[in-house]
Parts: sequence; C-alpha cells; structure tokens
Amino acid sequence: MNKQLAVVLLTSAALSSPAWAEDGVVIGVSWNNFQEERWKTDEAAIKTALEEAGATYIAADAQSSASKQLTDIESLISQGVDAIIVLAQDSEAIGPAVAAAVAEGIPVVGYDRLIENPDAFYLTFDNKEVGRMQARGVFELKPEGNYVFIKGNPTDPNADFLFQGQMEVLQPAIDAGAIRNVGEAYTDNWNPEYAQSNMEQFLTANNNEVDAVVASNDGTAGGAIAALAAQGLAGSVPVSGQDGDHAALNRIALGTQTVSVWKDSRELGKKAAEIAIELGSGTPLDAVPGAIKFSDGPKGVEMNAVLLTPVPITRDNLGLAIDAGWVTKTLVCQGVTPGAVAACN
Repeated sequence: MNKQLAVVLLTSAALSSPAWAEDGVVIGVSWNNFQEERWKTDEAAIKTALEEAGATYIAADAQSSASKQLTDIESLISQGVDAIIVLAQDSEAIGPAVAAAVAEGIPVVGYDRLIENPDAFYLTFDNKEVGRMQARGVFELKPEGNYVFIKGNPTDPNADFLFQGQMEVLQPAIDAGAIRNVGEAYTDNWNPEYAQSNMEQFLTANNNEVDAVVASNDGTAGGAIAALAAQGLAGSVPVSGQDGDHAALNRIALGTQTVSVWKDSRELGKKAAEIAIELGSGTPLDAVPGAIKFSDGPKGVEMNAVLLTPVPITRDNLGLAIDAGWVTKTLVCQGVTPGAVAACN
C-alpha cells in the first residue's frame, strides 16, 4: 500500500465510527458557500454520517456573506441544535456568533477553517503540510527561477497556514537567490476569476517570464492556468493546487497542473459529523477520540483539534484517487494521449 495512503487510512481508523447512535441529536451546519465543487462532497459525507448515527441535519448557506453567516448561526441556535459545525466565511467576524453558541451550551466545530476560540473544536487537514506538499511538487521541477504565489482568501486562516508551509520549503532557495518572488496576491473568496486576473497582471509585469506558480487550491490553480494558456505557457510552467477537484486531476493528467494535494473531504465530513455528535451528546472537547492540542493560530490560542493527513496527487499516482472512488477514470483521462499517463492505460 502507498505509504501516504496508509497514513490517511490509519488516521481515519483512529476516529472510527462511534458505537452509539444518539436518536434526537440535532446538528446544525453553517456553510460559507457552495461555490466550490468540494463543499457538496463534504455535505454529502456529513449528512450520510449523521443519518447513520440517527442524528438530524439542519443547514444554512451564507452565500459568501459574513453578516449572513452571523444571522444563520443565530438561527441555528434558536432552533435548539445540539452542536454546530461552521465553515467560516470570515473567521474573525464569526467570533460573536461562536461565543453566543458556547454561552448557550452549544458546542462548535470549526470545520476546515480555524475559528480561534478555546471553547471551539478545530477539525481540518494539516494545512501547513498541504503548503509544504504544494511547494515541493513545484520545486522538484523548478528549483530556481521566477515564482508567483496565488494565495487564498485573506479572511481565511488557511490561506496563511498554506503560505507558511510553502515558505518553509522555498525560503532557503529564496534567501540564496535561486528563487525570486515576482508576484504574490491573495484571492478574495478563492475566486478563480480573481486568480486569473492576478496571474494575468503578474505575467504582464514580468514579460511572461514566470517559471513556477504556487497556487493554494485547485480553483485558483485553474484561474492561473487559464492565464498561462492565453500566453501559450500552460504545461511548461508547473502549477500547484489542492482539494483533488475533478477538473484539476484531469489537468494533472493533461500536464497543465503539476500537483493537487488531495484532502479526502469524504473523510473530513464523516469526522465532523462524528465529532459534532460526540460533543452534542456531552463529550468534553478534550475527550473526543484522536484530539490533540493545537496552538499554531495567529493568536496562539490553545484548542482541541483533529488534523487529518493529506496526500499529494501527481501524474505518477493519479491511480490513488481513481482506485479510492474519488473520481472516475473517464473524467481523469478525458483528452489524454493514449499511453501518456499510467493511470489512464
């Protein structure tokens, strides 16, 4: 078995399905949006796990509005939910709503994005490691040259965790002068169109002399690649991403994207449901199976957390995502030259 996949499976086993089923437990979920492909996958995993445990699912979509998300959480509190899972639009702005839930004795699970509150639980993949994996994937192909950094949403702590991980890998080469940072920008709401616009500006500013792009997710990678393609550079400039979006995995097979760090959101959603039911049933934060102490946020607040392990997907191991049922071979291999990619043979 692939070593990295084994780590994922072992991590999943550490939080195996609970032996109990709490009829009547109601779990509220506040989504920041459904703009990205992956959130529907997360939602399906959460709903399935809750249904199997006999719990009830209630959800609200903030539609990328921090103010609406505050109202959504207040509504979930008023509906008497036993725990709330929050995918934060703005981790700072959401603070009062989280405090209100905690004051009402309703546990909060910060889902995938850090909500820095000691009374909340944090569930995510190891985002600094995701950043490291992204940087390594690009650096292996381009150990020197002009680098562009297409970062995530500025109000999402993950954007900075990712960049910190990327810099852990690349800073020595930057300090040595082998790598030059010729463009760096956040991407509001992780919007691919904004990423494309930023990439276009960086290409113009550098006369198309860009050797590598460290993009922080697959949506922003897609935007960057569209800008590269318009200049005839797609496929010659390595580009990173994350999430294992189906379109990104196809781009990897086609050779226009180098790596997508796969965070199996089916596992993340399942764990969120399990942890929410545990907490909603009275389990203390530090008694959740697999919980560790986490204090790497900007404020250094110590929290209870579960961090799952991601897997970088490249042309060499595309079969992992296919074999796991994450994506079909047909989707991954669409338009791929026969014999060019092992997973498509």
